[in-house]
Amino acid sequence: MSQEVVSYYEDFSEIEKKIWDLLTNAVTDRSSEFRTPVFICGNDKDLDGRVVVLRKADQKNNFVQYHSDIRSSKIEKIKKNPKCSILFYGKQEKIQLRLKTECKVHFNDDVTKESWDKTGHISRKCYLVTNGPGTESDRPTSGLDNKFDNFDYTKEESEEGYKNFCVIRCKVKSIEWLYLAAKGHRRAFFDLENNKKNWLVP
Repeated sequence: MSQEVVSYYEDFSEIEKKIWDLLTNAVTDRSSEFRTPVFICGNDKDLDGRVVVLRKADQKNNFVQYHSDIRSSKIEKIKKNPKCSILFYGKQEKIQLRLKTECKVHFNDDVTKESWDKTGHISRKCYLVTNGPGTESDRPTSGLDNKFDNFDYTKEESEEGYKNFCVIRCKVKSIEWLYLAAKGHRRAFFDLENNKKNWLVP
């Protein structure tokens, strides 16, 4: 990107628009740098982070969501402490986003059914593993039975994975935005709960 002043350089409304445009676009654009943020959960004694795939961004209701295996270790962490952070960075856009969220695990409900129905049978493969993610193994393994350890299975057969599928919906409480620019960096904080906005020193 050029170093010319962009519309969202010093305008709260334009910044908010840019943020949600980036998040919304990342849901469908596989090449977006904002599609795979780092999700951080746990507590001060057991903090954990991993890359996730953004599956939905809803500005009207202030939430983002991604999919997971219900057997993943992060599920219990979220249930014990639903306050989680999500970190995005786009090298091309020169924008960093830090989201503070409160997360809810959806399992076997209308939210998971809607998301599962939109998930192609090839993408369902990771939910077909016999044992949960992180289970120790005495040999290198995909965790899949032989019948699933390739792409030669039907969508009907992939339905077996639904029992392991869940959706993590993250209610966005605040967003911290950082834009890197040669003219001078800009940083802003959006308190979505109290509808407050502040400029910060980068």
